[in-house]
Amino acid sequence: MHAHAQTEPESVGSLDPLARERGHLAASRAALRAMREDAEALDIRDVTANWVNAAVLERQLDERIKSLADLAHTPLFFGRLDYLHAPGAEQAEGAEGEEFYIGRRHVHDADGDPMVIDWRAPVSQPFYRASKKDPMDIALRRRFGYTGGDLTAYEDEHLSDATEDERTSKLLQQEIERPRVGPMRDIVATIQPEQDEIVRSGLGGSVCVQGGPGTGKTAVGLHRVAYLLYAHRERLARTGTLVIGPNDSFLHYIEQVLPALGELEVRQATVDSLVAHVEVRGTDEAPAALVKGDARMAEVLRRAVRSHVTLPTEPLMVVRGSRRWRIPAYELEEIVSELLARDIRYGAARDALPQRIAHAVLVRMEQSGEAPDDRVQDAVARNAAVKATVKAVWPPVDPAKLVLRLLSDAEFLAEHAEGVLSEEEQRAVLWAKPARSVKSAKWSSADAVLIDEATDLVARTHSLGHVVLDEAQDLSPMQYRAVGRRCTTGSATVLGDLAQGTTPWATRSWDEALGHLGKGDAVVEELTAGFRVPREVIAYASLLLPDIAPGLAEVNSVRESPGSLAVRRVGAGELDAACVAACVDSLRQEGSIGLIAADARIPALAAALASAGITYLSPGEETTPDTRLTLVPASLAKGLEYDYVVLDEPSAVVAGEPDARTGLRRLYVALTRAVSGLVVVHAADLPEQLA
Repeated sequence: MHAHAQTEPESVGSLDPLARERGHLAASRAALRAMREDAEALDIRDVTANWVNAAVLERQLDERIKSLADLAHTPLFFGRLDYLHAPGAEQAEGAEGEEFYIGRRHVHDADGDPMVIDWRAPVSQPFYRASKKDPMDIALRRRFGYTGGDLTAYEDEHLSDATEDERTSKLLQQEIERPRVGPMRDIVATIQPEQDEIVRSGLGGSVCVQGGPGTGKTAVGLHRVAYLLYAHRERLARTGTLVIGPNDSFLHYIEQVLPALGELEVRQATVDSLVAHVEVRGTDEAPAALVKGDARMAEVLRRAVRSHVTLPTEPLMVVRGSRRWRIPAYELEEIVSELLARDIRYGAARDALPQRIAHAVLVRMEQSGEAPDDRVQDAVARNAAVKATVKAVWPPVDPAKLVLRLLSDAEFLAEHAEGVLSEEEQRAVLWAKPARSVKSAKWSSADAVLIDEATDLVARTHSLGHVVLDEAQDLSPMQYRAVGRRCTTGSATVLGDLAQGTTPWATRSWDEALGHLGKGDAVVEELTAGFRVPREVIAYASLLLPDIAPGLAEVNSVRESPGSLAVRRVGAGELDAACVAACVDSLRQEGSIGLIAADARIPALAAALASAGITYLSPGEETTPDTRLTLVPASLAKGLEYDYVVLDEPSAVVAGEPDARTGLRRLYVALTRAVSGLVVVHAADLPEQLA
């Protein structure tokens, strides 16, 4: 492998490889500009038949123009592949090879010839997968190094040359370790073979990625969406894609990744926003939340919804003109029982009932010599007597009112939870002070999930083509069901780390979680190579693994970073000042800083920073060159990362949770947010696992 950085002034342009590559970059930028200008100049007025088509075309054109933006600090290409033979051609003696520049998006010249190939195209795959063992017909793989938007270095691997040793790429290492200011970056230039395999797995199957801190699982999930949108553009444009994250600050942190890859069409949401049928103003105690989040609640709700159906005991008389048609009670009962047995959605069955009754009337009409058609059947279905019977037998159900009644009425709950929930569990979920109405109720987020389940029992939830679920280990079984409803006809990418589960109902095993999601056949992949967190830091955090996730493989960090961990004990009254001093030290380095502390400690640290004159951000706010420090409550640290982390009082982080295991998991999350260095500051004793 040969690395080249240009330091001398450029001389003989044609002979200087770096000058040639810079020329190709300038020409590619000009070609992209021309592609954008062509799109902007398109006149669609003559090609559309009506205003609806015109609006659709105009929106598509706007999206196209947006996706052709040249982002100043985002290199157009980051690699080059020189094939020994033209891809797809017969590998004949003397056949000419071909070179391709690999980048974030496709760029072509005025003749339509490619100048940059999209990283997702099949021809780009060897950039990520080729090796000395399997060169994949590649003579040369070249990686480019950039400073700002300028091409400043390149590095070559001659994959088909047996005499050249295999080494780790310095440029790759630098790109992985580059300081982070602003939102999350894409990893398109640094995707590893095991990550690429997940990224390029097909749309049909669901994938679950178990990955420890710094293994790139979030980035892999987002790149998989970008890949699927490239490979199945039309289908996913119809069915839609969705990325689900744990909170808004996390979504804000990742929201730039897909646009940088040219994808603007992916919706983002939290589980709470997906199920927002009511305003959430209350919280549950852990025992109540555990029961409400249990999958058994689905059966309680199913019984409660179906309990609204009462079998008819009276015959039905339908008057049409001078004739009267009588349907006996036993026949009505058969119709209703048959619909119940089919176990279709409550609302769909309710819509079908008047038609079934009308059909029974039509059979009698035909028997008496009449020849009724579909219009007569529809008219009978709308008949007042039929409507009255349907309303009495199969009344409409309001999902929120149903859940309100279950949580307020002990008898109603007992009737439908019998044999499913114990008496103690029933008492845990009953409201101490029943709410009067849906509007006045102080709903919790677990209640909103129950309403979502009831809503789906009444009418089917719309399903998308692909859903990415990140930080999945924190979902309850009922939340998994809510997400699963949104991809019943599509596939899912589930991302998480069992060791980072910090809710009382945190996932114990992926098999169980995937079952609740309705994706029991998903393939579970484990990422164990860490690229972001230094080896010393991950080894220190991993001391907690035997207690928080026995049996889980420790992340093996590829990053050697001596001196990246410091643990400092201070006197009881010196904690705030010591944390501020550690932040001041860290701010002398390049990149972002996170001061992470137990939620209860945040006000004291905020005051200490303010009195030291240090400005800081809240999680999710974007770092700028002037303000690089974020004050992070431990409960919001998950999924975020900073170049340097100062961690305040580990024992307070543990004590802030309802039980020791959840506290240690929260601490594991906090310890693994650092990309370059971690300083642990404590006055109280450290948890015994770290001592």
